[in-house]
Amino acid sequence: MSQGTLYDKVWDRHKVTTLPNGQDQLFVGLHLIHEVTSPQAFGMLEERGLEVARPDLTHATVDHIVPTANQDRPYADDAAENMMSELEENVRDAGIQFSDPTTGDQGIVHVIGPEQGITQPGKTIVCGDSHTSTHGAFGALAFGIGTSQIRDVLATQTIAMEKQKVRKIEVTGELDEGVEAKDIILEIIRRLGTEGGVGYVYEYAGETIENLDMEGRMSICNMSIEGGARAGYVNPDETTYEWLEQTDYFQEHPEKFEELKPYWESIRSDDDAEYDDVVEIDASELDPVVTWGTTPGQGIGIDDPIPAPEDLPEDKQDTARRAQEHMRVEPGQTMEGYDIDVAFLGSCTNARMPDLRRAARIVKGRQVADDVRAFVVPGSQRVQRAAEEAGLKDIFEEAGFEWRNAGCSMCLGMNEDQLEGDEACASSSNRNFVGRQGSKDGRTVLMNPRMVAAAAINGKVSDVRDLKEVALQ
Repeated sequence: MSQGTLYDKVWDRHKVTTLPNGQDQLFVGLHLIHEVTSPQAFGMLEERGLEVARPDLTHATVDHIVPTANQDRPYADDAAENMMSELEENVRDAGIQFSDPTTGDQGIVHVIGPEQGITQPGKTIVCGDSHTSTHGAFGALAFGIGTSQIRDVLATQTIAMEKQKVRKIEVTGELDEGVEAKDIILEIIRRLGTEGGVGYVYEYAGETIENLDMEGRMSICNMSIEGGARAGYVNPDETTYEWLEQTDYFQEHPEKFEELKPYWESIRSDDDAEYDDVVEIDASELDPVVTWGTTPGQGIGIDDPIPAPEDLPEDKQDTARRAQEHMRVEPGQTMEGYDIDVAFLGSCTNARMPDLRRAARIVKGRQVADDVRAFVVPGSQRVQRAAEEAGLKDIFEEAGFEWRNAGCSMCLGMNEDQLEGDEACASSSNRNFVGRQGSKDGRTVLMNPRMVAAAAINGKVSDVRDLKEVALQ
């Protein structure tokens, strides 16, 4: 097993005991909750007469069901209104801080934690959402958990887990123009498979990762779960510290920054750390990656041919045939020129300010293609305000995009933002499962934000490198 990695160090420092079943009981440093997975857990507490153990280490927001067009209360959707009302009651009764839409701090849970500074290196972080791995970008151990585990954390501030192996993914080389962090993680999942990370956490390392900004690191860690890994993380460094120092928490508590930085440095993986597996990726070889199928692992470079099912490993052939039938693609084709009906720029993977800014440089001065519905959904109210102040909203709207309020939106279609019928969507989100965006016949093509912008302009999947970027003021 691994030794001397950040994962080993943080795990050991949060271990309370080893349970009779062999699992370790870990103390949880931050519990993030939202409206979809927490109501049942609060109900379980009430049934047992239990209270929330550490409301001070719990933070709530609303993201999955919140409307992005009209947020007037009561919400038009009764189920959404009921979930919102129940969350409001639960957090009020428990004394939990709540970033609701009236605060100006609401947003996708994996966006607001980092921007407020409550996501920090060396913490154990859990949330009832699979993409909690996002927070690993800061050198935290961050895990998505189920409803019964949410109950346990609310009641005890601990969780029972089995320790995983550690795979180091070392990414080196300079990214080509138009290639982003999203392309790196799509390539990793393509190579290792959607189940390749089962039993592992991923440590992302190498000069390419170190040169990414925090938003890029979050995009990569976000999709660790799509590769089957239990979590993903990046060792904290000066890029991490510069981000944290500007957040609310450390602006209000500057003494805490100096107090905690030695701890953050101490948990970095040792130079001679031992890993259970090491994978190397040359990022300089990457083109923009798009998916051709119905899993994030079914991806190719924009110029590469779609594989023939019979050329794939036997256990992947039937899945590939079904995916190609659903997506209406043929082996040997490329995805360039694939017609789209919808362009979605958003999600916890790619809805932060740099994502929107890069896409705006493609959109500026151009028009969304006829018959394409295009959406921009900022990841949080703070991102929304910053983008509006920078003039990005005007750029997108002038091009024909709809500018929405913060939320998960069309990433999973739990509100009104859904595909209709067999529409094809160019999406900056993280999953392309059948039915993921609200229609069982809908077709989702995953790609980076600039590629989404290019698809919206051209009405088809396109190589963004063929479009000249426009400077923003």
